[in-house]
Amino acid sequence: MQFKVSSIKQIDWSRYIVYIAFVLMFIILSFWLGDRGFLSLNNILNITRQTAMITIMAVAMTFVIGAAQIDLSIGAVVALSSLVCALVLRHTDNVFLALLSSLSIGTGIGALNGWLVTKIGIPAFLTTLGTMGIVRGIGMWITNMAAIPIFNKAFNFVFGVGNIGGFFPVLLIWTIVFVVAGALLLNKTPFGKKTLATGGNETAARFTGINTAQIKILAFMMSGAFAAFAGILYAGRMQAGRYTFGEGDEMSTIAAVILGGTSMAGGTGFVIGTLVGSLLMGMINNGLILGGLNVSQQTIVRGVVIILAVALSNITRKKSN
Repeated sequence: MQFKVSSIKQIDWSRYIVYIAFVLMFIILSFWLGDRGFLSLNNILNITRQTAMITIMAVAMTFVIGAAQIDLSIGAVVALSSLVCALVLRHTDNVFLALLSSLSIGTGIGALNGWLVTKIGIPAFLTTLGTMGIVRGIGMWITNMAAIPIFNKAFNFVFGVGNIGGFFPVLLIWTIVFVVAGALLLNKTPFGKKTLATGGNETAARFTGINTAQIKILAFMMSGAFAAFAGILYAGRMQAGRYTFGEGDEMSTIAAVILGGTSMAGGTGFVIGTLVGSLLMGMINNGLILGGLNVSQQTIVRGVVIILAVALSNITRKKSN
C-alpha cells in the first residue's frame, strides 16, 4: 500500500494537465454549444484545419524550447515563405521550385538565428525578436504590402483546401505526418536526446561530448523550416501569399508547447502533449466564436486559460519534485 501511495506521488502530473484540461474543456463546450454545431463532424474537422499550421510549428518549437531556447521569428517566416511561394508560382508555376525556395528561406533564417545565438552570444529572445521585424519587413517590402494570389489548383488542393474522399482534410494529413515524425525524432534518435540534454544542463552535456552549439543551430533550422512549411500551408489554404500571415502565431505556438508539458527552462519535451495543447487552443478559439463572443472577449478568455493552465502545470510540477 505504501508503495502504491509513493508511486502516485512520484507521478509528474504536470505532463497530464493538458489532457485533463482538454477533456474538461471539451465537455464544457459540448454542453454549452451542442445545439450550435460544436459536436458536428464538420466543425471538428474545421478545428483540425485551423490548428494544422500552429501544430506543425509547435512540433519544432518543442525542440527549440527543449534546448532552453526560444524562437519569436516563426510568424514572420510564415509570412515571407507564403509570399515567396506565391511569387515563384506566379512566375514559373513550378510547385517543386516554390517549395524549395520557401523551405530554403525558412531554414536559412533558422540557421542565422542559431549562429547569432551560439557564435555571437546574443540571447535567443533578442535575436529572434530582431529577425522577426527584419523578415516581416522584407515581406512587406518585396510585395509592397499586396497579397499575391495563387491560381495553381493542384498546389492549393495538396497544401490547403483539399479533402480526401470529399471530407478528410489534407491539412490533417500533414499534421499527422509532422507530429509522428517529430515524436520519433525527439524520442527515438540521438538528436532528440542530445537536444533535451542540452536544455537540461548544457555544461554537463558538453562534458559528455555533445556539440551543444550545433544542436541549438539545428533546432533553430528545424524551427525555420517547419515555419516555412506552415507558410506554404497558409498560402494553399488561403490561395494567396500575404505579409499578414502568421501574426501572433508565435505566441499561440509557444503556448501550445508549454501547455503540452514542455518546460520553459528546457530539458523536457513532449510532442504528443504539444499536439493536444494546440488542439486545446484551437477548440477554445472555435468555441468562443460559436458562443458569439467578440474579438476582445475572445482574447481575454484565451489569456486567462493560458495563465491558469501554465500556473497549474507549474504547481503540479513543483509538487512532483
